[in-house]
Amino acid sequence: MADPLRYGILGAANIARSFTRGVAGSALATVAAVASRDAAKAAAFAAECGIPRHHASYEALLADPAIEAIYIPLPNDMHHDWAIRCVEAGKHVLCEKPLAMNAAEAQRMYDAARQAGVHLVEAYPYMSQPQTLRLRELLAQNTVGRIQLITAAFGFALVAPDGTPLRDPANIRLDPARGGGGLLDAGTYSMSMARIIAGERPTRAFATGRATQSGVDQTIAAILEFPSGAIAQVTSSMSTAQHRHAVIVGEAGVIETSYSNHKPPEAELTLRIKRGVPATVPFETETVPGGDGFRLEAESFARLVREGAQAWNGCTEAESIDTALALTAIARSAREGGWVNV
Repeated sequence: MADPLRYGILGAANIARSFTRGVAGSALATVAAVASRDAAKAAAFAAECGIPRHHASYEALLADPAIEAIYIPLPNDMHHDWAIRCVEAGKHVLCEKPLAMNAAEAQRMYDAARQAGVHLVEAYPYMSQPQTLRLRELLAQNTVGRIQLITAAFGFALVAPDGTPLRDPANIRLDPARGGGGLLDAGTYSMSMARIIAGERPTRAFATGRATQSGVDQTIAAILEFPSGAIAQVTSSMSTAQHRHAVIVGEAGVIETSYSNHKPPEAELTLRIKRGVPATVPFETETVPGGDGFRLEAESFARLVREGAQAWNGCTEAESIDTALALTAIARSAREGGWVNV
């Protein structure tokens, strides 16, 4: 690539700071501008992160001719409207997960991008990690045979078990009006991983859960059925010890992965693979390189823009839509009870 893809960041959230630091020094991608509705905040963010330009409005960033792509780290309920405004301004869009509040919104976003002739993708750092790329290879090679059982879990500690905030009660994840809750945060990861493993849209979901005192989902456990016969258990929580893992059980073996966003400090990323049926067959551990997931996905998106769709190693449109449909079914089942068709 002759020139790095020039990103503008829509908003000065903490995750935008992490994204900027991850991309710093890349030969393929660079953060060229940041926008905030608060001019002083935009200036301070740009100075702190070494960004050459800053804008005092989102509209000004979209009008900046030097910016080719927009990274959207805004609250969940703002993704739909601003992604469409970005693509209509001729900008490619790397949008934080969840792509939208529901599949209908997501589909409108993809349709708008196609009409504008630009690229739109949902950002999942773990999908651009060699760990997940290797998992996709193992699945494509039918390493464990037909998938029978999937477990995908992700949780962290934001609230106590009784639903009270452990830290900041104003955290946006606790606001039902802004698309808060564990399902649209951690649950997007576990559900998207289950979708990668199954390779198809689930047919129905059954879920149960608990809510925080602010009324958003705190912990959810769901069972999903797939057309192939595979069954998945997907969980998300905001009141547990940090955990993140997936287990894939096939008719002929097992794969275990942490599906990490980033390479841990002083450690490698691994997959554990059992190639065989009997209990006597040992697990093998494969070690893979890793890095900052923000950088890996930003560089892959840059290749997508410069070289075409075959260069993108992240979430596909079908995966995004199917994940959004499944999350809606899970939420409805947890709220109303019973099985819900996806």
